Formats: sequence, C-alpha cells, structure tokens
Amino acid sequence: MTRRPDTPDPAASPATPNPGTEHYFSEDPSVPEVRRPVTVALRGREVVLQTSNGVFSPRGLDKGTSVLLRNVPDPAGEELLDVGCGWGPIALSLAEAAPGARVTAVDVNERSLALTRDNSAALGLGNVEVLLPEQVPAERRFDTIWSNPPIRIGKPQLHELLLRWLPRLGPGGSAWLVVQKNLGADSLQKWLATELGEAFRVSRHATDKGFRVLRVERRA
Repeated sequence: MTRRPDTPDPAASPATPNPGTEHYFSEDPSVPEVRRPVTVALRGREVVLQTSNGVFSPRGLDKGTSVLLRNVPDPAGEELLDVGCGWGPIALSLAEAAPGARVTAVDVNERSLALTRDNSAALGLGNVEVLLPEQVPAERRFDTIWSNPPIRIGKPQLHELLLRWLPRLGPGGSAWLVVQKNLGADSLQKWLATELGEAFRVSRHATDKGFRVLRVERRA
C-alpha cells in the first residue's frame, strides 16, 4: 500500500521540531514549571502522582504508555531500564513489579528527572535511580528495557537513541518498545532487525489500539 504523503513515518522520514515551540524532549524547558496532581492506573494500581508542563503527556498517562504497560510481562532480571522516563510511569511500574531490582530511569529533560525522583519517593520506591544518559555507567548492562521512545524527535535522533541503549541488553535480555503503527512501527521493526544483526531477534509482541509493542531480544 502506498503511504499518503501527509502521513508521518519517522522511521522513513524525520520529523523536524518547530524551533519556536517548547518540546518535552528539551533538556531544560524554559517555561515556568507548574506542577499538578494526576490520578493514574499503573498496571492495575491507582496512584496519585505529580506532572508538570514542559514534559511529555503532562495531563496523564498517554495512550502509548498505557498500551505498553498493559501488554508487557513482568520484568525479568536485576537491572532494568526506562528510556525516556518523562514523569515516571514506566520506571515506577518497573520498580513496583520488581522491588528487588535496580531501575535506571533516563531522560534528557531535567524537569522530567525531578518529577520521576519525586514520584518515586512519594510511592516509597527506593530502587529507582534517575539519571541523565551520560550519567549511566558505561559498564552497566540491562536485563529488561521498557520504553515509549520519543518517535517525533526524528529518524536520525531516534535511531541514535535506540542504538545507544538496545546493545546494552545483557545476554538473554529483552527490550519492549511501544510505537504507533501510523508513525512507522513496522518500518522501525524492520530497521532494528537489520541494524542489530544476528545477535538480536526483533518481533512484534502485540497490536493494541493502533500501537505495536515490539520485542527486541538479545540471544543468550
């Protein structure tokens, strides 16, 4: 089927942010922070957390993250990673599902990092370590990665981000990524399989409400 020219597909063509607009992936949002409480269900548990302007999905749990959390199995292993943590729903879900594991939550947005730290503390989750990407120790490897990656940053940046973190899966580790179908999920799946090579297996785990949940496994 031929893609309509007005249909975005970041895995095939980059989306360029509007330089006059503040985006959730900004490292230091310039708009004054206004926090607000939101009630969300994280894998069946209803909690009250803090969000803010200047971060991704400030009004509550976005559809993609909801799909991811609904479709992934419990995390395996002792080293877990949330790439692009935002205000923390994925990292907090990992931490609650695996209280004996360490959850590394990374983001480039300082406001997001502060929210994830505060939300982790509010839920009494002491196993979440919130870091900028460059602060993650180079030798750290991960057993499970969950991510709603920032597709709209554009193809080159998205590919760079995925190739930064997915190769850090340990042997037998798995990454679970949620990507909207009409934003290039299928072409991204093919690209990942080609780029990561024989050491990895890339598959479609689930389709839910217009989203794909992709699984990336590192062979043992």
